[in-house]
Amino acid sequence: MSFFSLLLALVIEQARPLLPQNLIYQWTGQWLAWVARTFDAGIRNQAWVTWGIAILIPALLAMLIHWAFEWGLGWLFAVIWNVGLLYVTLGFRQFSHHFTAIREALNDGDETKARELLANWQQVQVGQLARSEIVRHAIEYSIIAAHRHVFGVFFWYAILSIIGLGPVGAVVYRLTDFARQYWQQESSDGSVTSPVLQEVADRAWTAIDWLPSRMTALGFAIVGSFEDAMDGWRNHAQNFPDDNDGVILAATAGAINIRLGGAALTTIDEAHNEGDSSGSSSTPGRLPNVAHFAQVVGLVWRTVIMWLVLVALLTMAKLVG
Repeated sequence: MSFFSLLLALVIEQARPLLPQNLIYQWTGQWLAWVARTFDAGIRNQAWVTWGIAILIPALLAMLIHWAFEWGLGWLFAVIWNVGLLYVTLGFRQFSHHFTAIREALNDGDETKARELLANWQQVQVGQLARSEIVRHAIEYSIIAAHRHVFGVFFWYAILSIIGLGPVGAVVYRLTDFARQYWQQESSDGSVTSPVLQEVADRAWTAIDWLPSRMTALGFAIVGSFEDAMDGWRNHAQNFPDDNDGVILAATAGAINIRLGGAALTTIDEAHNEGDSSGSSSTPGRLPNVAHFAQVVGLVWRTVIMWLVLVALLTMAKLVG
């Protein structure tokens, strides 16, 4: 069931991607705003309770509906439910159009347009960013987005669905990421969540993303240059042991022999952007150029196929067992 649900969700998402502004995201934002407004008291213990209510109640509901479909109506209805939830929790098309537009602008020699596209995508200040730096930042943001929108969801969905918990892993992972970002922003009524709740959301995200980020890095190493990727991962982990995104970028750099890392871009309000968290030092490798875009696409798709095959084998083993 896990394999078919993942495969169908990916195919549907490629054919008909979810719009950035949609009812699901709006309802999720309203839910998170209500929970924070109702339960957030600026106290650490209460903040963890608030986070638990915001994340675990929807996940529990998703799991109960999955069980009701599976045991009441049959496995086909459970698959449809899983596909629906995966459709709204994973997908390349959530970010790939930005990547493609920047690549096309650079291929056309229009660096000004590429800078504008990068700035609009991540809401960062780009100034007169050099061509190689445009490529570097676009690749870094895209790799992290691929992890968060695809591989991280893959991991938690596959692991928990195989032991009978249905789509709860995908829901928890996506909601944790969504809540972390949403609670950092000012809500529509002008209110802001407490710094304590924001810190709790960040810590929860770091914990939940710790293992998936390393599995993504391992996947890149397996389908790329294994030894170089593992060396990059090991060297980065020695300097930044808790940096989940940095581990992925270091493995990517080694896997395709590209120089990543360095100075981060700043957001409009001068805060460091979350997608570029690889520290101030650069990895070894070739200077980023437009040809690396194709290598990144190949790396990501090979990793997708590898994980789909692994999930298929696990699904078959469960059925046979």
